[in-house]
Amino acid sequence: MSNGLTRRELFLMGNALAVPTLLGRLDASLEAAAAAGPLVAGPQIYQSLGVEPVINCCGTFTIIGGSVERPEVRAAMNAAAKHFVQIDELADAVGRRFAELTGAEWGMVSAGCAAGLKHVTAACVTGGNPEKLIRIPDLSGLDKTEVIVPRSSRTVYDHAIRNVGVRMVTIESIEEIERAINPRTAMIYLMADNGPNAMLEQVARVAGPKNIPILVDAAAEVLTIPNVHLQRGATIVAYSGGKAICGPQCAGLLLGRKDILQSAWQASSPHHGPGRDNKVGREETLGMLAAVEAWVNRDHTAEWKTWLGWLDTISKRVMTIDGVKTAVLEPTDLSNKSPSLAITWDATALNVVGDDVAEELATTKPRIAVGAGGGDRAAQAAAPGTTGITITAWQMQPGDDTIVAERVHAVLSRNRSPRTTEMPRPSGDVSGRWDVDVEFYSSRSQHTLQIEQDGNWIQGSHRGDFSTRELVGMIEGDKVTLRSVDQRPADSITFIFAGTLANGTISGPIHLGEYLTARFTARRHAYTTAHTRIRVPSGPPLAT
Repeated sequence: MSNGLTRRELFLMGNALAVPTLLGRLDASLEAAAAAGPLVAGPQIYQSLGVEPVINCCGTFTIIGGSVERPEVRAAMNAAAKHFVQIDELADAVGRRFAELTGAEWGMVSAGCAAGLKHVTAACVTGGNPEKLIRIPDLSGLDKTEVIVPRSSRTVYDHAIRNVGVRMVTIESIEEIERAINPRTAMIYLMADNGPNAMLEQVARVAGPKNIPILVDAAAEVLTIPNVHLQRGATIVAYSGGKAICGPQCAGLLLGRKDILQSAWQASSPHHGPGRDNKVGREETLGMLAAVEAWVNRDHTAEWKTWLGWLDTISKRVMTIDGVKTAVLEPTDLSNKSPSLAITWDATALNVVGDDVAEELATTKPRIAVGAGGGDRAAQAAAPGTTGITITAWQMQPGDDTIVAERVHAVLSRNRSPRTTEMPRPSGDVSGRWDVDVEFYSSRSQHTLQIEQDGNWIQGSHRGDFSTRELVGMIEGDKVTLRSVDQRPADSITFIFAGTLANGTISGPIHLGEYLTARFTARRHAYTTAHTRIRVPSGPPLAT
């Protein structure tokens, strides 16, 4: 059985998941229904605004709402909203209760896991000294200004840490950590990893004697009691409240050393300073506590059996289609720990690939978010033509299994013409240099494309605002599709140009993934230098 995917692996899978298609163009029937009206509370609350909700069969992705809060959480939040309370007193009481429930020394609720990372970083930089706190992100004159992080833990989520103004010291090995630690080291940051090559215990042996705090980001993990990361040497462990724990979507949970968490609370709202923008209310605070109380009392074994039952319903239905295979995957890791169903088939037999099935499910009613582009990796290795989708169970709701089973069956059993691989002939030659005007939501930029065309295929380079990267693409008739990736440590932005060639220009939208869209117009570069012979000097000049 496969292991669960880590938060980093899920991020890197981005293009293989159907979630991004939810931001794309919807089916015409959905667009026709998207007429916003007055808000109507109740089962049709989203539809009353012209927004079609999604059946979640892919996991706890923030972009589609994370998880569904437990009934105990909603009850606690509703009760908390009816009264006023002194927030510091509440935080102290809740911190003490978290300690009783989890065995950690202390606990704190933050405005999401990322906010928790920011507050802990501020705590390690300032040591609870408010004179230092209000200087953030200008760390001039402060003695703790560096955070050590293994390259394997560099992801988009470490923006929360960098927001404090620290210098990220990226290392490759345990030996490099020993050399990197110095009097300026504020803390060490690790993404949670429970695999055979996990670094936490080794890092703790190095950092512990030097009193360097270790922050572990376990956002998408299930909660372990006693906490496995604290047992292995972490100082603080951070969870998302709105993922596995099914607490408030806008809450995070921090567990660990009391003195650091009290400094982290000082750096959080309602206190003024760099964390004032990460407000957690009394409702989220008690909702998060209720989620942990419920977690301790939940029958996790029975819950797992329920999820397997839902996947069995879907498997039995889709297996009635010739050529479709299924396999249940039960992860043993802590991150995104949910059984899932790999549905696979021969793409040439059904004349459709997993990405297209996932997009159809995501953009037509009833909307279903599934994993795409992978399916059962073992099956793919055995049969290269295998394609598929993945159904993940833990955020499905009662009754979803029947809907999903019928919907996937209907999509996969539809008769389709064989997929053609023949590409329309290009309507023109786009080789050369193009000046590109990019129109973002509230600004414009000038980019450059250098294109080499070989029939339908394109390669070259794309110079953006700060870097030049490789460009690949194709031209089919007058449709020009190009892709480049701006890659930086912990960050990656994919540019997909979907343009039309007409009257000497290429224009259309740019799809930017999670950063939504922009528009572009590309024109051939007009060289202004006149043709002239170039004289090669016969020797050094006699004057300069």
